[in-house]
Amino acid sequence: MTFLAAGTATMAQSQTQNLDEIAKGYVGTETCATCHEDESLVWEESHHALAWTEATEENVLGNFDGAEFVHEGVATRFDREGQAFVIHVTEEDGSKKRFEVHSVAGIAPLQQYLIETEPGKLQSFDVVWDVEREEWYHLYPDQHLPPDDGLHWTGPYKNWNARCAECHATGFRKNYDSVSQSYASDQVEIGVGCEACHGPGRDHVEWAENGAKEDGQGSYFSMNFAEAGAEGEIQQCAGCHSRREAQLDGNPLPGTPYHDAYALSLLRPGMYHPDGQIRDEVYVYGSFLQSKMYEKGVQCSNCHDPHSVQLKAEGNAVCTQCHSPAGNPEFTSLTQKDYDTADHHFHPEGSEGAQCKSCHMIERDYMGIDGRRDHSFRIPRPDLAAASGSPDACTDCHDDRSPEWAAEEIAAWYPDSVHRGSHYGTVFAKGFADPVSARSELVSLATSEGEASIVRATALWLLEAAADEDLAETLAPLLSHPDPLIRSAAIRPQSGANPQESVLRLVELLGDPVRLVRTETVKSLLSAPVARFPEAIASNFQRAMGEWRESLSNRTDFPETHLVLGGAALGMRNLPAATEAFRTVVQLDPQREDAWSMLVRIKAAEGDMAGALSVVTEARSKLPESEFLLQMEQELKELQ
Repeated sequence: MTFLAAGTATMAQSQTQNLDEIAKGYVGTETCATCHEDESLVWEESHHALAWTEATEENVLGNFDGAEFVHEGVATRFDREGQAFVIHVTEEDGSKKRFEVHSVAGIAPLQQYLIETEPGKLQSFDVVWDVEREEWYHLYPDQHLPPDDGLHWTGPYKNWNARCAECHATGFRKNYDSVSQSYASDQVEIGVGCEACHGPGRDHVEWAENGAKEDGQGSYFSMNFAEAGAEGEIQQCAGCHSRREAQLDGNPLPGTPYHDAYALSLLRPGMYHPDGQIRDEVYVYGSFLQSKMYEKGVQCSNCHDPHSVQLKAEGNAVCTQCHSPAGNPEFTSLTQKDYDTADHHFHPEGSEGAQCKSCHMIERDYMGIDGRRDHSFRIPRPDLAAASGSPDACTDCHDDRSPEWAAEEIAAWYPDSVHRGSHYGTVFAKGFADPVSARSELVSLATSEGEASIVRATALWLLEAAADEDLAETLAPLLSHPDPLIRSAAIRPQSGANPQESVLRLVELLGDPVRLVRTETVKSLLSAPVARFPEAIASNFQRAMGEWRESLSNRTDFPETHLVLGGAALGMRNLPAATEAFRTVVQLDPQREDAWSMLVRIKAAEGDMAGALSVVTEARSKLPESEFLLQMEQELKELQ
């Protein structure tokens, strides 16, 4: 469509040339290992090294000796044919298909097998191998997913190139062609190698071969951990360990600031519970940003060895590195006391309840069996259950008891606790249901310097629904906040301001040093009542517009992207372009009710009621149980 195509061809060519030049600087993990033997040895067995491997006898752990698995009428058989690992699928209609395993994702607690369904296009098969139980299981055991469902293993949400490969490879580029709808993806190496974190190593190798001294070696990498500090390290890890929307094509160069490469998912319903506890698979960064540990400067490598990716100590010992009578001189605000005792945790020594992680890092299973721990390191708050609807660590284990019981127990243990006051979880619970009624509390959160930035940004996101001139004025100072997460989130509530006033407040952000802020600004200014910007502002506007177009062009294989494009086209009253975008959505994922409804509304807006009825009938053939589409169909029939 015109909106996306304008200016992107030259931009894409320039980006490809830059990435090609960068790619020349990679030397590969084997080269690094010739000098860094100790690091290499522990890395070789790590989940990073084994994140993506070739389908060899050594790497494939699943039973491919004729094992069979049946789910929802679909029969799968796993065989060996010479050196190839083969998957035979018999669909519900009796049709048979044969697929060779292309490569392997992961090592524990499960392995997933990748299939090349078209040249260059890899899909993640949904029947996966449980490494511990040594058995096959289905990722969606309670769902019936026909081949035209977007969540079927052949669908867009299970595409490896688009959804997974970036964090399982080194120097990855997706290289998707939206015209041919094909992939020509490439990477320096599969698996997360040395240069995935440190950056291209050519200059470092040349420095070492020239007999340089030890000092200064990090300066030859794009990511210098010695100089980056805690925040730089966290942002580098967060590139993969976060729920986010990528802005670039494949791996950004290591060392790229997080908010120049990604748009972080906030504490939204479905992803997080109202109090910020993990719900969906959100990985780590969004949780960690809520924690006191992040606030005090704790970084990933304080707890995790960066090469083995294992904890630096066993059990509670990883926590008592700091939380002990001796404390830790790096974190002087710590209370020096014995936490690893029944006087603190009130559970039998050595029991599951005596483990720090049981109370402060709840675990949730994803992909059926993959336990992930919440990194917000929160104090259990069962007293919030009634108001927030969020779970608590106590009744996670004591599932035969109530949150009220747990709250009473904790109150008896800690009668003088200062951790029983107000919490953003109760505000978000109210705000998720009705942000207008929660407006004053959300404003308090958004403007509180005592709250974590991701909490404040989430409050600002909710406040867009309650925006008016007074609210826009109240929140305007946050447009210059030092944290880009808050600056970017403060943009949307300005939609409530007088249009001229909104433009005056936002145009300066077109030149913001952070890409996330620039692109959020340009989106908000698309419908600005301005005939022409002054030259300097116009230049910034075009730059930010180009960056937004680039980010969208990198994700044209996502149904979600075409929803955004359709919305942008509607904002510019370009109904043909909007129709094209929403049609692409339902082509990629026929289960997108929101896109179908927009196609119906566009036909109705054009005065084509017969066409609208035809579209809703087509939509109902894909979503026969949708009450919303049924209601639309009935209303349209009444208008005939």
